Amino acid sequence: MRGEARGGARGGGGGGARARGRAPPPPGAPRGWGGVAPEGLIRLYPKKGALVLPVSAQEIADVVETRLLVEEHAVRKAVPAPPGLIERLEALLARQREQAAAGDFAAASVTDRCFHAEIVRSGGNEILSRLYDQLRDRQLRMGVAVMHSHPDRIAKTLSEHQEILEALRAGDPEAAAEVVHRHVGWFSHLARGEVR
Repeated sequence: MRGEARGGARGGGGGGARARGRAPPPPGAPRGWGGVAPEGLIRLYPKKGALVLPVSAQEIADVVETRLLVEEHAVRKAVPAPPGLIERLEALLARQREQAAAGDFAAASVTDRCFHAEIVRSGGNEILSRLYDQLRDRQLRMGVAVMHSHPDRIAKTLSEHQEILEALRAGDPEAAAEVVHRHVGWFSHLARGEVR
């Protein structure tokens, strides 16, 4: 999942691969769609392809709740932030700014997710890191959908990432957690239809 297929989009059962000069995998070989079907991200139609399921309000609410539990804890635990973490976050933020300026929303969404994952991983809790990684595809679907439907949101996202970085740099765990809460919590307003 690279964030290129929006909810309701259909993927072919090999015709697209043939059109790009690549043959579909042989029968019995693992397929790319098969890994995301059990997660409820797509619906497979034998010999017809796949349907990328739209992001539901309940799915957004569930992902936001889980992210807040994990990320607020992780950002507090990241203080005092080691120089290596600050450097990695600065590089990711610079990359996301470049991607946003180029209009590459799919890449900016991936980098957004990497920014948050870097903070979660910095705490050294492997169980939380694995839990967070399980949200990856859902986060990317939500992020790309939001960037396409709310293109002005990318500027706010970049600003909030800068605020998170500054709070970590200042060694203020509560300020960092407050920004994470506001930043991630925005999606719950979207799910309730409070964002137009």
